Amino acid sequence: MNIGEAAAASGLRAKTIRYYEEIGLVEPAKRGKGGYRQYGPSDVAMLRFVARARDLGFSLAETTKLLSLYKDKRRTSATVRDLTVSHIADVDQKLRQLQALRRALQHLVDHCHGDSRPECPILEDIVGGEPESASKYGTDGSDREPDALARARGDGQPSRG
Repeated sequence: MNIGEAAAASGLRAKTIRYYEEIGLVEPAKRGKGGYRQYGPSDVAMLRFVARARDLGFSLAETTKLLSLYKDKRRTSATVRDLTVSHIADVDQKLRQLQALRRALQHLVDHCHGDSRPECPILEDIVGGEPESASKYGTDGSDREPDALARARGDGQPSRG
């Protein structure tokens, strides 16, 4: 099958498949006579594996490790479990960051009149950006790093949509 068919069968976008091949996450597809990628059932199975791991929030590095463990028939389930337990701890940290973010946003909304006046506490907070206010929402301030929300959203990694 071609890349479009492999994309449909795996749930990944063709662009994402090409990216995963480029970074070495999955083996590059064999090329047909016209130079087009050709995927077989085992290729699609690996792409589905990657798609599922990414759906579960595993990073590219963790997905690479999971693929390696899957292919290693001498692996121990304890190794896979430990990787997953570590991932759960990361998810819990992201949840705490998102909860703190939500509290901060709710505080801003609660203090905004939402009327016809131009004064807006939300914009004033954004322009003022007082880091110490983070402690009011149950964080230690580390959540206010510029990339904290991106980490919580999972930005910087290809999406499936």
